[in-house]
Amino acid sequence: MMLATRLRSIRSNTIITAAFSTQSIDSNDSPPGRFKYDAPWLHYSNHNHPDVMNFINGSFRPPADTDGMRSSYIECRDPSTNEVLSYVPESSIKDDSASTTPSELEKAVTAAKEAYPSWSSTPVQTRQRLLLEYAHFLHKKEVREEIAYWITLENGKTMADAMGDVWRGLEVVEAATRVGNDMMGDSLQNLSSGLDTTSYRVPLGVCAGIAPFNFPAMIPLWMAPLSLATGNTYVLKPSEKTPSAAMLLASYLNDLGLPPGVLNVVNGSRDTVDEILTHPDIKAISFVGSNSAGEYIHDIGSKNGKRVQANLGAKNHATILMDDADRASTIKAIVGAAFGAAGQRCMALSVIILVGDMSESQGWLDEIVQEAKKLKVGNGFQEGVDVGPLISKEATERAERIIQSSIDEGAACRLDGRGVVVDGYSGNFLGPTVIDLNCVNPNELITNSAYTEEIFAPVLTVMTVPALDDAIKITNSNDYGNGCAIFTSSGAAARKYQFEIEAGQVGINVPIPVPLPFFSFTGNKASIRGDVNFYGKSGVHFFTQLKTVTSNWQYQKGADLGGVTMPVVGKKH
Repeated sequence: MMLATRLRSIRSNTIITAAFSTQSIDSNDSPPGRFKYDAPWLHYSNHNHPDVMNFINGSFRPPADTDGMRSSYIECRDPSTNEVLSYVPESSIKDDSASTTPSELEKAVTAAKEAYPSWSSTPVQTRQRLLLEYAHFLHKKEVREEIAYWITLENGKTMADAMGDVWRGLEVVEAATRVGNDMMGDSLQNLSSGLDTTSYRVPLGVCAGIAPFNFPAMIPLWMAPLSLATGNTYVLKPSEKTPSAAMLLASYLNDLGLPPGVLNVVNGSRDTVDEILTHPDIKAISFVGSNSAGEYIHDIGSKNGKRVQANLGAKNHATILMDDADRASTIKAIVGAAFGAAGQRCMALSVIILVGDMSESQGWLDEIVQEAKKLKVGNGFQEGVDVGPLISKEATERAERIIQSSIDEGAACRLDGRGVVVDGYSGNFLGPTVIDLNCVNPNELITNSAYTEEIFAPVLTVMTVPALDDAIKITNSNDYGNGCAIFTSSGAAARKYQFEIEAGQVGINVPIPVPLPFFSFTGNKASIRGDVNFYGKSGVHFFTQLKTVTSNWQYQKGADLGGVTMPVVGKKH
């Protein structure tokens, strides 16, 4: 039978079925009831679970026949149950033992390279118009719900949080629809008689993105649409833990008319990443993820002559001025920012600094614990659940080890989320956890594990200091600089904080200060590698380069067009 996908009309709410490809895949039928929605990127062969296909040159491609090489596949599991959902191929694996046979990644890069001349010469307004249709399509609630379903299934976050994941990515697509303004160059005429200079922003070529598991829709939408809008072609590698949202997003854009080869999606892990980093035809790489991976990607990619932008880890601090902050609203904001998405956000608040008297801080801490206890832990599809599972068993075990180490090092565990039981599920659950470091000395290095490690889990570390200067000093002493926040009703205190703090994104009574895409995502210090930020005008600059043209048009013949000496304009000899 024909591999098919549902082509959704952007002019109505009807869903029609249209042929997606004429490629024959007899075993691609999804077992009835296996998933809520059709999944044309899943290939059902003779294995117990489907294989995730790659999206190359406008169609889904089943993995190479590697029946004897199942070790090259990665298990994609439901974090709420730890059941295998699918197998993800390593796209750097050759089709066979012959070294002349290209890998799946090589095929994707070739498709992108061949599509580049036509796509880069497509008028910018035409590219913008396609993304405008894409944004309009993604606005449909039923479309966002389908994407969110796959996010919740593979990542574990709640459906409400998954819908937010899609929405924040959609906002970047919307911003990309006006990219022409940010691509405008500069010009200056008559630098000398008949001599004019104009600079243009032009695309780079084939670009690539390596996305994390924690935002399966938002981060791919940070990367690919802006790259496409500026005239590049793209190869996206989603996380092997959460591949489906990226597959769905790519197929939507293809169905709306994106030419084949302009956007390709390949799967894999370390081996596929290594081939991306060293491939001579890839000009720029975007990455979001951990520090260890990001530092490696930036180092190897840069050594191979590529532009690299990499957003890494974080340890975001919130300072609360206890004597004037709005107590009730601040506590609700802190609890939501610390434990939402099970703490698996690079902008999650993981450290709270209470400023004021130690005796007063205990009352605040009690209320934070009581508010955190109200949160329901469970499967992300269940109504009323606030905190879903962590992404893997290994992530859960690591978080639990850090909690225990923190306690062993002298911290007080005011709320222990270890061992939480979710009826009917055997997934990677960890309840909200609050670690109290008590009163700390800002002049001494804080060595407790709960503070020094990026736990990436629903674990909040709390400390108390007497003065705002102490809180600023502690925050600035931390290696990371993704974001921070202050809660206060004092304009003077807020002004002092925002001026003296070093973190790149500052919230004033805003717990998670992620900028809208009119701006750029501006983490700094150890939270970033490279010097060009994601999205906004900075993102446009990352995906383009300047070309400067100097022209000399003399109306009269016989003009001086230069000689053997260094040309000097505007100077009389």
